[in-house]
Amino acid sequence: MNDSSWGSPAGSGFGGPDQGPAPAGPAYDGRLAAQTRPMPIVSDVPAGDNQDDHDRGAALPSGPLFRDETPHEHPPHEPPQEPMSSPSQPPHAPSPRQQPRQKKSAGRDLGAAIGVGVGLGAVIIASLFIWKPAFVGVIAVAVVVGLWELTSRLQERKGIKAPLVPLAVGGAAMVVAGYVRGAEGAWVAMALTALAVLVWRMTEPPEGYLKDVTAGVFAAFYVPFLATFVALLLTADDGPQRVLTFLLLTVVSDTGAYAVGWRFGKHKLAPRISPGKTREGLLGAVAFAMAAGALCMQFMIDDGTWWQGLLLGLAVAASATLGDLGESMIKRDLGIKDMGTLLPGHGGIMDRLDSLLPTAPVVWLLMVVFVGSG
Repeated sequence: MNDSSWGSPAGSGFGGPDQGPAPAGPAYDGRLAAQTRPMPIVSDVPAGDNQDDHDRGAALPSGPLFRDETPHEHPPHEPPQEPMSSPSQPPHAPSPRQQPRQKKSAGRDLGAAIGVGVGLGAVIIASLFIWKPAFVGVIAVAVVVGLWELTSRLQERKGIKAPLVPLAVGGAAMVVAGYVRGAEGAWVAMALTALAVLVWRMTEPPEGYLKDVTAGVFAAFYVPFLATFVALLLTADDGPQRVLTFLLLTVVSDTGAYAVGWRFGKHKLAPRISPGKTREGLLGAVAFAMAAGALCMQFMIDDGTWWQGLLLGLAVAASATLGDLGESMIKRDLGIKDMGTLLPGHGGIMDRLDSLLPTAPVVWLLMVVFVGSG
């Protein structure tokens, strides 16, 4: 068997049996050489100037050797050249310093949010100072709607069927019992509501019973039971002033956090829970709430003093922020932005109750400590 090599002179093809001895080089099998297609001759015609370029693209310097290879962007012996700018693009892009600064967005429809807030405030003030039981009814309606939003989202996103009927009935009864019978009545109503949830769920198949009743008891505690402390605030002689102080401090805390965080916020407070909240916003909430607390306790609450208002404002800022983060955790777990769409510019009822619910027992307790139950 004759040997040949890849080192044949240019233009003579690959070595074969009718050729003379090949120069020294790595040996290979002659049968493999007979089956190998000769390398086509590369012409000097640039790619694209000949209609047969696609047939011999493997032989062009700028084309791939095999069809499944990626062609080189530039030949290895030529340095890459800068692409020419197209007529539709400016020759030089402006530097980051030259680009116009984009305005910050508030992130929601402020006009709708303010309008809805004013409307709700008018209803609350009218019912609060005209007839106390009417305000208890407002609390009960908010609780029922909040329970409906929460249980609906749980079923839609997690398949959890917390029974709404016993929760709605028990939640409204809880608020009324707290107003009529005090804290003892609220606890009894809470226990009966939890029992009703357990029994009501027994009418359906046992699959998922544990998660459904657990979510139901959680909803009963989270929404109506915490809201009952607002009714407890109302039972004092200066109850409307106490409730108004509670509402004002919570709203002022949220507003301070929003305004300061939107304008000066740079350091994230809890990026994994609520990326929009900043430490600067928390400081704004504390400053605004403490100032409002000092004014409210000094001029609105019987026997209250300004330094008590400072402590109350600090506590409200902390509880309101934690309540907001807590609901953000729930919504992040459910994969939703808002609990509902009932209030334009705000979301749902639960999106407005998130700061109020955990703040109500804090304000009630500090009021009792500072000036008594009234």
